[in-house]
Amino acid sequence: MNTSSIHIRSTGWSTFLGLVLILAGLLAITAPFLAGIVVSIFFGWLILVAGVAHLVYAWKERGAGSVIWQILIDLVYLLAPFYPLVYPVHGIVAITLLLALYFALEGIFELIVCSRWRRLPGFAWFLVDGIISLLLGALIFLRRPPALFGL
Repeated sequence: MNTSSIHIRSTGWSTFLGLVLILAGLLAITAPFLAGIVVSIFFGWLILVAGVAHLVYAWKERGAGSVIWQILIDLVYLLAPFYPLVYPVHGIVAITLLLALYFALEGIFELIVCSRWRRLPGFAWFLVDGIISLLLGALIFLRRPPALFGL
């Protein structure tokens, strides 16, 4: 098989994958609630699979103390996906709040870096990034799905 036929086959798969992703994106835009549920369930399964893999890893550790700590960490892996898998709508809220927290903390850290590097060239980019990240975090938090637990 020559390299040109490999390139053509690869391009075909790339085009197909691109079209599938475009269709998935359009579906997510037209049905955001359904897309949120799918994402919540997907992340739940992803964490659960990671937990099973981590459990296998835990038994490969040397020493009882290491195994115990790895199993304790694994309990987090195995318990964390329970909520988004059993209550996917609540999982949407949890993921949204986590995203808002991520942007807010990233913005705070960028502003700290900006304050420490204010005499260096290009420090303003940290300032812009920090402000935009804080605004995104606030926007996501204020426009989140209906709150649970009074948040």
